[in-house]
Amino acid sequence: MGTTKGMVTNMATMPPGNILIVDDDRNLLGLMKMRLESSGYAVTTALTDQEARTAVTGGAFDLAIVDLQLGEQDGISLMEEVHKISPGMPVIILTAHGSIESAVEAMKRGAATYLTKPFDARELVLHIERALENRRLTSEISRLKELLAERYGFENIVARSESMERVLEVVSRIASTDSTVYIHGESGTGKELIARALHLSSGRKGNPFVAINCAALPETLLESELFGHEKGSFTGAVRTSKGLFVQAQGGTIFLDEIGDMPLSIQSKFLRVLQERQFTPVGGDRPVAVDVRVIVATNKDLDKLVSQGLFREDLYYRIHVIPLELPPLRERKEDIPLLVEHFLKKYGRQMNKDVRGLTPKALQKLMLHDWPGNVRELENTIEYAMAMTRDDVIGEDGVLPAKGGMADGPLKSLKEAKEAFEKEYLINILKVTRGNVSSASELAGKYRADFYNLLKKYEINPADFKKEPSQQKVDKEN
Repeated sequence: MGTTKGMVTNMATMPPGNILIVDDDRNLLGLMKMRLESSGYAVTTALTDQEARTAVTGGAFDLAIVDLQLGEQDGISLMEEVHKISPGMPVIILTAHGSIESAVEAMKRGAATYLTKPFDARELVLHIERALENRRLTSEISRLKELLAERYGFENIVARSESMERVLEVVSRIASTDSTVYIHGESGTGKELIARALHLSSGRKGNPFVAINCAALPETLLESELFGHEKGSFTGAVRTSKGLFVQAQGGTIFLDEIGDMPLSIQSKFLRVLQERQFTPVGGDRPVAVDVRVIVATNKDLDKLVSQGLFREDLYYRIHVIPLELPPLRERKEDIPLLVEHFLKKYGRQMNKDVRGLTPKALQKLMLHDWPGNVRELENTIEYAMAMTRDDVIGEDGVLPAKGGMADGPLKSLKEAKEAFEKEYLINILKVTRGNVSSASELAGKYRADFYNLLKKYEINPADFKKEPSQQKVDKEN
C-alpha cells in the first residue's frame, strides 16, 4: 500500500509524459519502465529498432530514450529516423563510458542530451524533466510566433537572432502570470508588440487590451484618460467618463513612455498598483479594478529617479519583471527576414510584385546603424516600394541620399534622422492623400504622436488631399 501512495503522490506532482524506451537489454528496459511509471509517466518499451519504428508510427510520444548500441542498428541512426516521423520529440541517448564521444556526436545530430550507464533513477528523471521543459518552451515560442503572425503580423518579432529568441522565451514563461512587466528598449524596437504578445498568450486574452502613450497627452487630460472623471469635474467634462483602467477591466493595460508620466499622476498610479483601486477625477468613491499592468519606456528610469523626476517607490513597483528589447543594430541577422516580410506586406497593400533587393541594396541595409530600429527599416522598405518601378529594388532605391547617405558633407545623426522622417511623412501623406488616420495607422504611430510629428515639420495634411492632377497644376503655377 505504501508504494501505491507514493505513486499517486508522484503522479499528482509530475507533468504527464508519454515515453518510449528503446534498449536491447531486457532487464534494464524493465527496470527503467518500472521506475518511470512510479514517477507518473506512461511508458512504452521496444527491444529492437523495428519495434521502435512501429511504436513511433502508431502513437504519439513526448520523449524517447534510446540506447546508443542496439543489436542491428546504432541509436543515432534510429534517432534520425524517429525525428523524420516526429521532428520535435526530444531523444535522450544512453551510452557506456567508452562511447561518450559518440554520444556527443549524437547531440550534434539532434539528441537532447545523453546519460552514461550506470545511472541513478533520480538522474534519469531529472534529464527527462529538463528535456520535456525545453520542448514545452520551444513549442510555446512557436505557438506565440504563429499567434502573433495570425492576429497582428507582428513583424518586429522575427527571431532568428539569439537575443530575440531569449526575449520570446521570457515572454512564454511570464505570459500566464499577472505580474507587472517593465519593457525597456529604444524607439521602434517593438515594445507594444511584445505587450500585445503577453496579453494574447495570457488567460486574459479574451478581455480588452488597452494602450496609451503617456507622452502624447497633457497632464490634466492624461489623468482623465487613465482614471476617468465625473461630469462637471472640470471645464469640458460634459459627461462622465470611465477611463482606460475601467475599460481594461479583466484584461491588460499598456502604458507606453511611462518615464514621461507627470509626478502628480505617478502617485495615483502607484495606488492602483498597490491597492488595485483609484478615485476618478472629481469623484468621491474609489473604483476597484482587475487589470494586468505592462509599462514601457526608452528612457533611463534610474537616472530620472536620481534627478527627482520619477518616484523611486513607483520604479520598484513597476520593475517586477524587466524585459530588455535589443536594438536592430545588435540583431542584424534578422534584417533579411524583416525585409522579406515588409516587401510582402507593402506588395499586397500597393498591388506591386517586387521580388526582392539586389545584393548591394541588402548590403547597404546591413551596414546601416538603424537609429529608428525596426520601425525605420519598415519605413525604408515602404518608401522603396512606393518609389520603385522595377521588380527588384536596387542600391539607389533604399536609404535615399536625403537621409544623409550620399557623398558630400555628412549630416549629424539627428539631422539625417529628421530629414528621413520628414520625407517619410510627406510620402505617406501622398499615398494616403492626406488622410491622417490612415497615415498614422500605416506608420504604426498613435494619432496624437503623428499630429505632433506633422506639427514639428510644419506639414499640413490638407496639402495632400487634392487630386494628383491638381497638385501638378498648382506646382506649375
